[in-house]
Amino acid sequence: MKNHTVKVYPSKQELKREDQFAWKIAAVAADPVDVDDDVTDMVINRMIDNASVAMASVNRRPVANARAMAICHPRDGGATIFGMPADQRFGAEWAAWANGTAVRELDYHDTFLAADYSHPGDNIPPTLAVAQQKGLDGKQLLRGIATGYEIQVNLVKGICLHEHKIDHIAHVGPSVAAALGTLLKLDTETIYQSVQQGLHVTCTTRQSRKGEISSWKAYAPAHAGKLAIEAVDRCMRGEGAPSPIYEGEDSVIAWMLDGPDANYTVPLPEAGESKRAILETYTKEHSAEYQSQALIDLARKMGAQISDFDTIDNIVIQTSHHTHYVIGTGAGDPQKMDPTASRETLDHSIMYIFAVALQDQAWHHVKSYAPERAQRPDTVKLWHSISTVEDPRWTERYHHPDPNQRAFGGRVVITMKDGSTLEDELALADAHPAGARPFVRENYINKFKMLVDGLVSDGERDRFLDTVQRLPSLTADELGGLHVTLDAVSLDYATRDDRGIF
Repeated sequence: MKNHTVKVYPSKQELKREDQFAWKIAAVAADPVDVDDDVTDMVINRMIDNASVAMASVNRRPVANARAMAICHPRDGGATIFGMPADQRFGAEWAAWANGTAVRELDYHDTFLAADYSHPGDNIPPTLAVAQQKGLDGKQLLRGIATGYEIQVNLVKGICLHEHKIDHIAHVGPSVAAALGTLLKLDTETIYQSVQQGLHVTCTTRQSRKGEISSWKAYAPAHAGKLAIEAVDRCMRGEGAPSPIYEGEDSVIAWMLDGPDANYTVPLPEAGESKRAILETYTKEHSAEYQSQALIDLARKMGAQISDFDTIDNIVIQTSHHTHYVIGTGAGDPQKMDPTASRETLDHSIMYIFAVALQDQAWHHVKSYAPERAQRPDTVKLWHSISTVEDPRWTERYHHPDPNQRAFGGRVVITMKDGSTLEDELALADAHPAGARPFVRENYINKFKMLVDGLVSDGERDRFLDTVQRLPSLTADELGGLHVTLDAVSLDYATRDDRGIF
């Protein structure tokens, strides 16, 4: 890996293309390196993971509406949409929109946390859709996905967006553009322009994850993937982009991020070096914000030691800066304590999540968010007794440069009404690669089987699992099999309607 300095240059100081960061990203994407076996295995795991959570959310309103929009854009030889029959094909950008929303809706797929936040699995839906539409094979798809993970993970390591209230999808636009560059074997110039357009069109505010959180949280990365596909299409036709998009005097960095005096350090693989960043990412055992994963596991353990929750006076969660200010009381969001809040808001409230997990010693992607669960009086009372504080020790571990030391947990102090306390801590979620029960292929398959149970036939379930595990050898004709058809219950909005414009 090589560290690259990214900073702002005045327009009069013309920066050569090969010295621009977007060009360096493009060079990585254009480098035709093979994909390592362990990376191949993890890509397959994450494709199973994405299919799991997409099917679990397939009839939720935001996903059904995204699909309703997408099916207005049929295309012979296009891409598949989760839930729809495999022989019905749609424009790749719209399939990416529908599938990306399905993957993101439950906040239940993979994550990488560093200087910023990310869900690198968001790269898979647009890359798969374009691969299907362009008639590519599994090996080419594999290479494209490895690039998408590589670029997004390294951007997240080096450039913080949330500090300036820019949503993390601004790293998705460039990573998907790079992934498609690798997938389509584009030249460095075309990828360079695509990466710049991908960033330029995906800078949005972080209000999507603040206060009363709406369904846009699910749509946002799918929108970025759709925009990236359109950007690559334009650049393949010879169009250019605002340049230099990172270093320019009026660039994203100059006016949206750290400003004219910015100085970022971002690592990228050197020429000929394998793309292995996916191995630094981790998936979720629980459907909730990643920073709550270890705390859910800790709540299940601590809850089993409490016989009467009415004896609790208060609970303090000592955790990192990010956890305290994003999903804790440090956010200052009254919505995080509101029993009538949206599911999207509740999954960004560690106070609510910890209370329910403590009482139930379990977490469920539907039941734990049900209005009757959130509004239970004893839960509301417990929930409102919980607060978070930043502990520098946990902040340091959150940002630790050594992946073996990096952690996203916290310490919990439960004070009883009699003054006694119950204290414990957990650094890593059980499912984390270094956790108590690291997710391996069997866990991904079990997660898939659990989430599609009652939705698809056993035959369709097994067909998908067989197909995806043969990813590197799949022919172009077989790539349409990386899809799951809903056939056991009805699919909402499976035909065109007149509710919208399309």
